Amino acid sequence: MKALIVGLGGIGRRHARNLKAIDGSARICAWRPQSADDGLGDLAPLVERVVRTADEALAWGPDLAVLATPASMHVEAAVPLARAGIHLLVEKPLSDRLDAVDGLLALCEARALVLMVGYNLRFAHSLARLRAALADGAIGRVLALRAEVGQFLPDWRQGRDYRRSASAQRALGGGAVLEMSHELDYARWLLGEVTAVSARTARLGDLDVDVEDAAEITLEFASGALGNIHVDMLDRARTRGCRVVGTEGTLVWDGVEHRTELFTASTGTWSELYSGVGEDRNAMYVAELEHFLGCVAAGRPAAITGADGKRVVEIALAAHRSAATRQVVSL
Repeated sequence: MKALIVGLGGIGRRHARNLKAIDGSARICAWRPQSADDGLGDLAPLVERVVRTADEALAWGPDLAVLATPASMHVEAAVPLARAGIHLLVEKPLSDRLDAVDGLLALCEARALVLMVGYNLRFAHSLARLRAALADGAIGRVLALRAEVGQFLPDWRQGRDYRRSASAQRALGGGAVLEMSHELDYARWLLGEVTAVSARTARLGDLDVDVEDAAEITLEFASGALGNIHVDMLDRARTRGCRVVGTEGTLVWDGVEHRTELFTASTGTWSELYSGVGEDRNAMYVAELEHFLGCVAAGRPAAITGADGKRVVEIALAAHRSAATRQVVSL
């Protein structure tokens, strides 16, 4: 297997290490379109070549590629790779705009390529357990979802100036809404299609950024359920989780402690459905990559398709539009 890693920030490096852990014989080439630095650090034993251009990357002849550049660069890099018949795992979000996204999706479909978007929380055992409980009807008819994620941006990538990160720059697809779009993806995964969006965004903190650092987003689902999503790049005490309210009970997910709990109204009691305290956070990234590789080998669609990724971008852009116009945006 010849794998191309596009971009060697934190997530690109994680994918390179995980690829080698899954398949020690994998050959890895790094395409670094942004960086003038050839230094690979601890990746030096794992990467056999570093290239700067699309032509060099294609000449190397990869079988698959992992795109881990800023969101604003994803589609531009993905299109020539897809034209060459290369399967794609694109980090989230798929893009920061809808321009050319349909063309990429159509190209991958025409070439029978796997196009997967990297919403790795779908591979967290604790969140999957919550979804299974919903499917089993554990809380009856679902009425509402409340989800939140917050973490102080300078703490995201230790040892790096947060001001230079994609998260801090609008031109690179940054901002809390897009950078923290995991919540938009899993809300739809849990409750179904989103039909309308309203939102307020703000720059509340003292961070040196040109993007929103917080947002409150309300989702209306086709089922009639409502969702409230809070995202921020400010919380000094890292938090991630959700609460799903139904006619017969409540499900709670703690994404930091990897715990899932169920309140059953008929008995008035709480029960623990999953406890993964101390669980290795990297495990869900490994599971994500194993799923992608399995899809490539079997020629089957990924669990998180390009169409799923496009829908999250549509929801995120609708949130921005709603915040700007102070109106509900229908999808």
